[in-house]
Amino acid sequence: MRIVVTGATGNIGTGVVRALGADPQVETIVQLARRPADGVVAADVERDDLVPLFRGADAVVHLAWLFQPARRPERTWRANVLGSMRVFEAAATAGVPKLVYTSSIGAYSPREDEEPVTEDWPTHGWPGAAYTREKAYLERYLDAFEARHPDLAVVRMRPGFVFQRSAATEQRRLFAGPFVPGSLVRPGLLPVLPDIPGLRFQIVHTDDLADAVHRAVTRPVRGAFNIATGPVVDPRFAADLLGARPIPLPVAVVRAAVDAAWRLHAIPATPGLFDAVMRLPTMDTSRAESELDWRPQRDAASTLKEFFAGLRTGAGADTAPLAPDRHRLHELATGVGRKP
Repeated sequence: MRIVVTGATGNIGTGVVRALGADPQVETIVQLARRPADGVVAADVERDDLVPLFRGADAVVHLAWLFQPARRPERTWRANVLGSMRVFEAAATAGVPKLVYTSSIGAYSPREDEEPVTEDWPTHGWPGAAYTREKAYLERYLDAFEARHPDLAVVRMRPGFVFQRSAATEQRRLFAGPFVPGSLVRPGLLPVLPDIPGLRFQIVHTDDLADAVHRAVTRPVRGAFNIATGPVVDPRFAADLLGARPIPLPVAVVRAAVDAAWRLHAIPATPGLFDAVMRLPTMDTSRAESELDWRPQRDAASTLKEFFAGLRTGAGADTAPLAPDRHRLHELATGVGRKP
């Protein structure tokens, strides 16, 4: 098999490349990313001609996503929405038989109760955050895209929050900012942790999500799959891992603090993203378990412990530059992208 992976150097992409690379069925992995790296083809989904890169592929796995600059939503819209649309259309033009796209739990519409939602729950997102707007818009685009291209098998992975040790530094800078020290997340160091009513979310380890993507690539499936491990994470769960005492704080107080920090440019994550997280539903992962034969190998506790350890030690690299220098695409001819 020949598989093309966009966003191959990111948090999810590194795991997917590892999973595909361990499969003897996969002969070639063409890794695409915005900035050049060893074994990676520098390609920008917003601008470059993707059809030659996709032609002859058995599947395209689309993972590329730009989280920042959150203060310029028109910029992330161009990269994420318009760029993804270019990926989808290029896959169809190149005659690729399968497209695997990583959507998100953030695409789902809010739900008032805690009953887990299956993949047929509405995907209209939360309108107050760019991330959830973009994910929801692409769900609608794919609805029409699938109708126009019935012979192209489209798989939509909808994971919870994705963590691994090697992405700790990048994720801290993307969401908490450079002024939040990772050394604080040491068991016993934080005496208290805010206990925000209603805050609960699902997570998954990068390698477990990558395993699900690998199974979606190599099995005759299509449609959406919820991907998450258990148990559901809430402030008390995190406080227990860190040896901290949960202190109840009203949502309005925390929301005001997030808003103030955003206005002072102290954090890069928007207040709208906090609102979206507060409204996330809980996902039912039965379909992935039955049709992909997928089971997460890491639970929420071990995943968060690994991530916290990465924060303390500064594991991983900083985020990629917004406009990096790019190599020309003819590097494909030199063998760049060949499976390690």
